[in-house]
Amino acid sequence: MIMRPGHQLLLPANPFFIWGSLLAALTLNMVQNMGLWGRAAWTPDILALLLVFWSIHQPQRVGIGVAFVFGIFVDVHQGAMLGQHAMAYTVLSFLAIAIHRRLLWFPVPSQAFQVLPLFVASHAIELTVRMLAGGAFPGLWMLLAPLLESLLWPVVSVILLLPQRRTPNPDAHRPL
Repeated sequence: MIMRPGHQLLLPANPFFIWGSLLAALTLNMVQNMGLWGRAAWTPDILALLLVFWSIHQPQRVGIGVAFVFGIFVDVHQGAMLGQHAMAYTVLSFLAIAIHRRLLWFPVPSQAFQVLPLFVASHAIELTVRMLAGGAFPGLWMLLAPLLESLLWPVVSVILLLPQRRTPNPDAHRPL
């Protein structure tokens, strides 16, 4: 793939770092749901954010199957209808993989704007399944969650790409 001018060449992603970050996000989601605000509708889904990030940056390693398994874990933890988050995460991962080549050509703030519809679609799927199962409407605060996830995109991008950055000063031992 041809690189953008001024774009830094990245090292390959360490699989242990990928899986560790996903497990940390799952743990953070679980702790967040048991925290002070409980399962508030406005809280961002950190696991969904990392699934989209890794589906875009490493689609060979993190894909639809991984999203489904993590969705089942979230469903079991929250006591939600089995498959509610699994379906939302699967669709989210599919859409992220579908746009991953195009999305990487844009700067990170523009990427945040372009992943917003993915997060909206994911929350819409969760809401639809919840409402079809007879659940209560969580309120309009739910519209804040995809916006917060999109605003967290640049922060997550910087943090998760740090281990892959090469040194900016090439020398005889590092020609790239």
